[in-house]
Amino acid sequence: MINCAIAGLGRWGRALVGAARNEPRLRIVRAVEPDANGAAGFCEALGLSVAASLDDVLADPRIDAVLLATPHSLHKDQVIAAAGAGKQVFCEKPLALRRADAAEMFAACRSAGVVLAVGHNRRFWPSMQALRTITASGELGTILHVEGHNSNENSQAITQGWRLSPEESPGGGLTGAGLHVLDGFVSLLGPARQVYARLSARKAGPPPLDTATLAIEFVNGVSATLATIRATPFYWRVHVFGTKGSAEVLDEQTMVLRKSGEAPATTRYPAIDTLTAELSAFADAVEGKQPFPVLEADVLATLAAFEAALQSILSGHPVVCHTAYQ
Repeated sequence: MINCAIAGLGRWGRALVGAARNEPRLRIVRAVEPDANGAAGFCEALGLSVAASLDDVLADPRIDAVLLATPHSLHKDQVIAAAGAGKQVFCEKPLALRRADAAEMFAACRSAGVVLAVGHNRRFWPSMQALRTITASGELGTILHVEGHNSNENSQAITQGWRLSPEESPGGGLTGAGLHVLDGFVSLLGPARQVYARLSARKAGPPPLDTATLAIEFVNGVSATLATIRATPFYWRVHVFGTKGSAEVLDEQTMVLRKSGEAPATTRYPAIDTLTAELSAFADAVEGKQPFPVLEADVLATLAAFEAALQSILSGHPVVCHTAYQ
């Protein structure tokens, strides 16, 4: 049994607690949440003791691991402190807003001999797993281009807090929804070489009305475009184009395969609980069964592209990515 503490009981932190209840190897027993009154009912219902601070949790010898669902700016200090205390770490994406900070966190956990797993749950979508398989198989021929879009209207319900802060969530929808697509691109294609990004803001909000668009060149020569909007209903699309065909993922379960002279073929994959799946992968990594599937190099490459996008938005010019692959 891996005894865990959760830091951050906002919407996503509570979702992680619920998902962990479906993984018998993980048991969340303590919680850290600044709004103790607001979380009291939730913690009482699930039998979670509320700690005064993360330091209290890290000093508790009964705790083996911490799950972090906290603002991005807190991650670096929290991850390094957890590593210093010998605790395994699962941290929600983005691990950091700067590649160099993420590299420090991985180095600290590696030195301490603990796992650092980053929660990119879309990696576990059955459709995205199938897209990675078909892209790597050569069935699509030489990969030429990929298009991606992730939008959601979560920001419509947010009127204050760190998710609306340009310091905590820069680049409009890039920090939230858009980063999922960037990670998907990296998982398919490897590191990006250059990013040209633009943020078009019609209204600062709340709710914010903005769109972010990226043109990306990858090290392997593939081109890509990405768009994300914070104030439109949920939409997901990742479409890989090759010389022999294309494959398009439209949601968690659906992939459309197109080949010359053939009717499009749509495949629907069985749904899974992706949050439970990533926490099960975390448990596997903690137990030494297999590495967490979101590799350090991929996390750093995604953040290198993200950081380049933010710099490009400010400068109005393309920005070359710093990547650990080169």
